[in-house]
Formats: sequence, C-alpha cells, structure tokens
Amino acid sequence: MKKNFWALALLAVPLSLASSNAQDLKQVVDVAQAATADGAASQTRINNLDDETDQLTRDYRAALKQLAALREYNAQLEKLIDGQKKEMVSVRKQIDDVTNVDRTIMPLMFRMIDALEQFVKLDVPFLADERRARVANLRALMDRSDANPAEKYRKILEAYEIENEYGRTIEAYDGEMDINGETRTVSFLRVGRVALVYQTLDGEESGAWNQAQGQFVDLDGDFDSELRSALRIAKQQAAPDLLVVPVTVGQ
Repeated sequence: MKKNFWALALLAVPLSLASSNAQDLKQVVDVAQAATADGAASQTRINNLDDETDQLTRDYRAALKQLAALREYNAQLEKLIDGQKKEMVSVRKQIDDVTNVDRTIMPLMFRMIDALEQFVKLDVPFLADERRARVANLRALMDRSDANPAEKYRKILEAYEIENEYGRTIEAYDGEMDINGETRTVSFLRVGRVALVYQTLDGEESGAWNQAQGQFVDLDGDFDSELRSALRIAKQQAAPDLLVVPVTVGQ
C-alpha cells in the first residue's frame, strides 16, 4: 500500500509543476499583450503629437508670413499717414490763405458791383431793366451764404463781360417808351454804344438818344426809311448791308 501512495505522490508533482508553468506563461503573455497595447497607445500618442507638431509648425510659419505682411502693410500705412499729415498742413495753410484772400476780395467785389451799377446809370439806356436787374441779382448773390467767393466773383466777371460785349454788337428789340405823353411800343436799334435809336411800329416816328442831353430827340422823319432797313438787318429779316444810322454829338 505504501508503494502506491508514493507513486501517486510522485505523479502529482509533475502535474503541479505543469499547472504552475501554464499560469506563469499566461501571466507573461498577458504582460506582453498589455505591454504591446501600451506601446501601441504610446505610438498613437506619439503620432498624434507629431501631427500636432507639424500643424503647429505650419501655423507658426503661416503666422510669420502674416506678421511679415502686417509689418509691410503697417509700414505702408505709416507712409500714407505721413503723407496725409503733410496734406493736412498744406490744406490748413490753403484755408488760411483763402481766408486772407476772402478778406481782401470781398470789398473788391462790392466795389466792382458799385462801379457796374454806376456805369449802367451813366451809359446809353438800352435794355435798362435787364441791366439793372443783373446788378440787383449780383447784390443779392453777395448776401447768400451758400455761394462761395469764387462763384460770386465769377458772376461779377460775367456781368462785366456782357457789358463789354454790348460795345461790339448790334441788336434790335421791342420795348415801350413815352412819346409826347403817350406810352407806345417801339423797335429799338442799338449799334454798339455809338447809337441807340427807336422807331414806332408803324414806321412813322423815329428818335435817337442824345447822350449830352440825356434824352431821346425826334429825328423829324429824316432817317425813317434808313432805320426801317437797319432794323430788318438787325432782326435778320434782310441780308447784311451797310447801316445808315444817326449819331448825335453832344454840344
């Protein structure tokens, strides 16, 4: 009986050793698998970090390029700002100059209007209402705050140019005048500033302005036919021809 017991005991020892080795092997395998999993996770983290590093590097380079562009843009803006500052200084100077010019030219313009008004009063009285209205409009313009000095000065010069042009042109127009206490419609003929004559619409009465007397004088029918022809030419109702008009000489 003892022999069988020991035999069983000896058989049990190898089985126990085999079971222990299997467990150790399993543990080794588990550890290896765990290490492999940790290695894979670490590699994944490394790859992610590498991708992040690449992205950060690209972002950094892009930021450097943007910074360089901003610096160049800022440099250009500084040049523009410097130019604008210089322009502002120039504009301020021009404004000061304009203010000084305004102080000088405004009295001059009023004197020009006064002179024009006096000239119209003393001149041959053709288109009297129109010319007086032009002077009145200039005075009204001088009181307008929405009109700048340049516009006012231009209008005054235009009025002077119109008056100057009268001396080089001939003109015929209809108007009213008092003849022997009766208001009648007549045709006026202006030849520059040399002659201003009138003739009634029936062609029977004519007169000429006498600058020395300051009034129209009756021509006593001496120029009736010549004036009729001259009026037709001035109104472009007849071909241009030599004009025969009376010229009064003051005594």
